[in-house]
Amino acid sequence: MAARAGAIVSTRDAPDDGEALERFQRVRALSLALAANLSDADATAQSMPDASPAKWHLAHTTWFFETFVLRDHVPGYDIFDARWPFLFNSYYEAEGARMARPSRGLLTRPSLDEARAYRAHVERALEEAWADLPQAARDLVELGCHHEEQHQELLLTDILHLFAQNPLAPAVWPAPPRRFGTAPDPIRWIAGRSGRVEIGHDGEGFAFDCEGPRHSVWLAPHALADRVITNGEWRAFIDGGGYTTASHWLSDGWAWVRENGIEAPAYWRRGEDGGWTERFGLDGQHPMDLAAPVRHVSYYEADAYAHWAGARLPTEAEWESAAQAHDPTDGAFLDTAQAVRPLPPTPGSGLRQMFGDVWEWTQSAYLPYPGFRAAEGAVGEYNGKFMSGQFVLRGGSCATPRGHARASYRNFFYPHQRWQFTGVRLAKDL
Repeated sequence: MAARAGAIVSTRDAPDDGEALERFQRVRALSLALAANLSDADATAQSMPDASPAKWHLAHTTWFFETFVLRDHVPGYDIFDARWPFLFNSYYEAEGARMARPSRGLLTRPSLDEARAYRAHVERALEEAWADLPQAARDLVELGCHHEEQHQELLLTDILHLFAQNPLAPAVWPAPPRRFGTAPDPIRWIAGRSGRVEIGHDGEGFAFDCEGPRHSVWLAPHALADRVITNGEWRAFIDGGGYTTASHWLSDGWAWVRENGIEAPAYWRRGEDGGWTERFGLDGQHPMDLAAPVRHVSYYEADAYAHWAGARLPTEAEWESAAQAHDPTDGAFLDTAQAVRPLPPTPGSGLRQMFGDVWEWTQSAYLPYPGFRAAEGAVGEYNGKFMSGQFVLRGGSCATPRGHARASYRNFFYPHQRWQFTGVRLAKDL
C-alpha cells in the first residue's frame, strides 16, 4: 500500500484556523468525488488481499478522525456506531481487535450510502467542535488529512486492480482526449552531488515520522537518468528477452516471474497482432502510449531492467539530494476526480519527472534513519513497525494528490508489489 500514515514531525508554518478547516473540507470532498461513479457493488468488492474496497477507504479515513480527534478530544462525543471501529480500524494494535484485512470485501453491510452518511456525521461534528479543539487535536486533523490523501491514491489503485479483473474492461471515468507523445530523446545522464549531503525532513511544515531525523550521508560519484523509463523502452526489454533471461534477475525475482507467469508490467494487454500494444487504466482499455512512463512494475522488474540496461537503481539518498532543488508540486498529480495518467517527459535539460507521474523505485531498503524514534501512542504505530523487507520509492505519482509529496517523502512496498503507479529511473556510478 502507499506510504503508511505516521506521526507528525513538525507543523511549523502550519495553516491558520480557516485554512486548516478549508483544507479538511477540501480533502474530504475529493474522496467522495473519486468514488462518485462507483456502484455499491463496485465499492464493496475486494480483488486481492493487498487491496481494500473503496467503501472501506471512505469509512476508515472517517474512523481516523472520529477516533483520534472526536473521541479523544471532544467531551461528550458519541461514537456514530459502536460496532464500526472493529470494521474500520486498519492495524492500530492499541485500538484493539479489528477485521482481518483480506476479509474486508465481505462487508456487504454497511452500504456505500451508509458509509457516506458516516462521513457526513463525522465532518459535521468536527466542524461544530472546531473552535474549541486543542492544538493537539488540530495537529491530528492535519495528520488525518495527509492520511486521507494516502487513501485517495489507494482507493484509485485498488479500484483499478478490481476493474482490471473484469472482462468488460470498465472505466471509472471517460477517457480524456488522447494525445500520444513522441518518443523522447535517449536518456542523458546528470551527475549528482557527491560527498557529504544532508537528507531527511528539515523541520519545516508537515512530515511523517519516518522522514527524519535529518542527517548526513556520503555519496560516491554517480549520475541519474534525466527522465523515467518509457513504455517503448520497456517493450524493447521484453523483446530482448527481459522476462525469459534469468541472468537479469535477482534469485527471488526470477522465482516470482516463473511462479506467477509474469511477461510484462501489470495491466499490459496484447493487441490483435499478439503484441503488447494495449494497456488498461482507470479510463478503460486503450492503445499504449509508448512515450509515456512505464508503470505498475515491481522492484524485481525495476532491478532486472536496470541490470539489462547496464545501469542500476538510485539509492534514496541520491534521489533525495537531487530532488531537493525541484518543486514537489510540479508534475502530473491528482487534482480532481478524473482519469489519471502519467505523461511523456516535456522537452528540457536537467532532471525531469522527479515528482508526479510514477513512484520511482530505489535500491534502498526501508529502514529507520539514525536517531529515529517512533512516536508514542496509536498514531505512532504505522511507520516504524513496517521497517522490514520493503524498498523505498520516491516522488509521488499521477494518483498522488498534488501537494502531498516532498523531497523527503518515503513510500515503501514489498519487492513483488506493483498495483501502484510504480516506475523506474536509472542511475549509474561514475
